Parts: sequence; structure tokens; C-alpha cells
Amino acid sequence: MSPDRVYDSTRRGVLRSMIGGSLLLPGIVSQLLAGDAGPSGNSDPLLPRATHFPAKAKRVIFLFMSGGVSHVDSWDPKPKLVADGGKSIPVNEFQGRKGDFKMFLKRPEWEFKPRGECGTEVSELFPHMAACADDLCVIRSMKSDHTNHYEATLGIHTGSFTFARPSIGSWVSYGLGTMNRNLPSFVVIAPHSPYAGGQVWGSDFLPGSHQGTLVVPGPEPVANIQRRTPTSRLQELELGMLSRMNQRHLAPRSQDPLLAARIKSYETAFGMQAEMPEVFDLSHESDATLQLYGLERGSTKGFAWQCLVARRLAERGVRFVELIDVGSSSNWDAHGDMQTHAPLAKNVDQAVAGLLRDLKSRGMLDDTLVVWTSEFGRTPFNAAADARGREHHHWVYSSWLAGAGVKPGITYGESDEYGINVGRDPVHVHDFHATILHLMGLDHERLTYRHTGRDYRLTDVHGRVVQEILA
Repeated sequence: MSPDRVYDSTRRGVLRSMIGGSLLLPGIVSQLLAGDAGPSGNSDPLLPRATHFPAKAKRVIFLFMSGGVSHVDSWDPKPKLVADGGKSIPVNEFQGRKGDFKMFLKRPEWEFKPRGECGTEVSELFPHMAACADDLCVIRSMKSDHTNHYEATLGIHTGSFTFARPSIGSWVSYGLGTMNRNLPSFVVIAPHSPYAGGQVWGSDFLPGSHQGTLVVPGPEPVANIQRRTPTSRLQELELGMLSRMNQRHLAPRSQDPLLAARIKSYETAFGMQAEMPEVFDLSHESDATLQLYGLERGSTKGFAWQCLVARRLAERGVRFVELIDVGSSSNWDAHGDMQTHAPLAKNVDQAVAGLLRDLKSRGMLDDTLVVWTSEFGRTPFNAAADARGREHHHWVYSSWLAGAGVKPGITYGESDEYGINVGRDPVHVHDFHATILHLMGLDHERLTYRHTGRDYRLTDVHGRVVQEILA
């Protein structure tokens, strides 16, 4: 170190130096720059808060399959579609364009069979998840508002199909706070950027402390998680000096809750450096557990690693963990060939089933809500009789829930005989969100944030809790 180097010893100078040296972790910097009071105005934005009513779930693991999984090839059996494959039908809209179109029905490419004691029919595309049918509540009447990836992905995450709004994970963090101050309340594990990018886990107008912390599978899952100072003692001295400067700065401003919240964020940053590396250390997981997920020891690749890390985050108190299987390319968007679903299914199938079984064996499925969804489904028809792929389809598709507070081993809602439209009991994205919040003990109509002169909520002015699927 040069003896001629001059240091700016002011609080602002030290803070700027720490940010420049990446001592502050991604997601924490925004906490320093955003107003962070919680719903009650408390100076600690992540302080655990009471639910609106008794909650069934303490945490959510949200599994998002990017690109549009075909419902008629996975969770929604259609014997009539099998029988009438190749026949022509008229439709009045195709890929967002209104008009009169002649389409040809396309048969499913995977066989459906009754699974488990409940007899829910699931296709051979997901043999491992199918074996967990007795734990699943499959919704076959999901509805979205948009046929494009960007808008539909934004919608399933934020409830808004047109403008960026806070993610559902951010709303849960805002409403409930954290159970572990050493870890973020909302974590997203994604190997690549999805459609809509960081807006998928953004907090938008909610305080910055509630945005998702991105974890990217690989040798350094969270950037700058390791301390940059030569020794832990030197880091302690730096943080001690910063703490004293913060307290001196706060003393004459004790009534400023936002300043106190910013100071709290340093504790979270240090806690993450202390605890997050242990989350990613899978060396103590048994061979049996790794085999359950289908994970090779030492590997950080694939959905199996994501699912096992999700369990470890959940058991350490993270409120909301989202897993995104792939990014905005090479995903489930099977326009050209439905067989591209096969390797994507293999990537997630055993891992998701392993997660469900692992949670159940540890007693965690009783208070963990697991959500599996895509942004929309795929058309049961196409413009050519010999088309190998399927197009985007938001009129009806399938998702499932499992765990805390959900009836296991059931299906809810139906699509019509070809899987084109909802047949009965529609579940709009807003209803889906309202139900997830309800299971977390949050009333979707009461969980609001005042912004630009009006109260906003995840479900906007819509949404009903799907009481029929609640245990």
C-alpha cells in the first residue's frame, strides 16, 4: 500500500469506498439509497411483522418454468384431443391477432396415466413429479391476460401485464419481514436472465430492501460474498469504525427512521457474508439426499442444485425463494418442435420431486408452500396439420400448489374438451396471487402501499382467494 495514499475519513467517503470495493453486497446498496420503513412505519424494514390472520405457510418456494409449458402435454389430459388430432377447427384469435382462423388440432406427445392413490392423471413428461401426485393440488383452469412472454412473465410475477410493479416475493417480504436478519427475505436463483429481466424480482416502488437477491448457480453464486479485506480482523475494524461514525451521525437525527434503516442494512450485509457461504456448502449433505435430487456431488449445475439450495435457504428462514429453470432463450417456448420439452423436463423433474420429498421428510412441507407454474401454456392446435410445435396459449393452462394449507391429491378447475378455453372454475393470475398471500396469512386487499397518491396492491383491483383448494 502506498504511504502517499490519502483517505477520505468522512462517513460519506468511507461509505463510497466500501461500495466501490464491493464490501456491500448486491441488493444491500439499494437499501442504503431507498426509504425502508415497513407497513407500520417501523425504522427496521425487515422486522418480522404479524400476519393479518393465522398463516398456514411460513415460507414460499416458487418454481417458475420459463417459456410456456404445454398443459395438454403435462398436467391436463385431453382424450378428445388425442382422438381428433389432425382435424380442423375455427378460432377467432391466434397469437394475439383477432380474426377468423382455420387451425388443426395437435395430439399430445406424451401419454397420461392415473398417478398415486388420488388418481390424478399426469403425463410421462414428468414421471418423478407424477409419483408425488398425492401431494399436489393441480389447477387446470389458470388464465393469463397476455400472449407475449415479456408481458405474461411480468404478470405472473407482479400482477401487472403492462408496467413494472413489485414482485410477489417483494410483497411477501414487505408484508411479513424476515425470519433471519443474516439472510435476505427474498432470494431468486436463476442461471440466466428471464423475460422481463430483473423486473421479475424487483421491488419497484416498495422499499429497496424487499427486492430479490439474485443467486446465479456456479462457483460464486452471490457476487462479492467473500470479504475483500486481507483478514477478518481488518474487516471488523473497518465495520467498527463505520458503526461508530453511523451512531455519531444518527445521534442528533434519532427521529429519522430512514437513516436508522440504512444503518441496519450494514448488519444484513455483514450477516450475509457470515451465513450465505454456509448455505452454498453442500459438503455435509448425505449421499442419499444428493441422490434424491439427482445431484452429483460437487456440481453446481442444473435445477437439482437450485432445489437443494432452496431447501437450505427455506430452513434458515428465507421467506420467499424463487427458482427459474432457464432464461429467455432455449426454454419451453416450443414453436418448432414439442420434443424440446423432453430435456427441459428431465432437468427439473427429479429435482422438484426430490424437493417435495425432502421437505416432507423433514416436516417442512407442513409450513412451506411450493408453487409450480409457467407464464402460460401452449396451443392445442396449430396453423398446419403437420406442425411439430405449439404456439403461446394464455386462455387456459395448468399450475400446481403443494404443502402448507393446500388440499393434497386433488385437481381444481377444468379446460374444455380440447384444452383451448376454461371449461369451469377459472383461476386468473390475480386469484392465484390472492390465494398464495392468503396462505401466508396476508389479506391481498389489505396488503397495500401508498404510491403517487393511490394505494397499490399485488392484485390491483381484482382477485379472489380460491377457497375450494384450501385444506
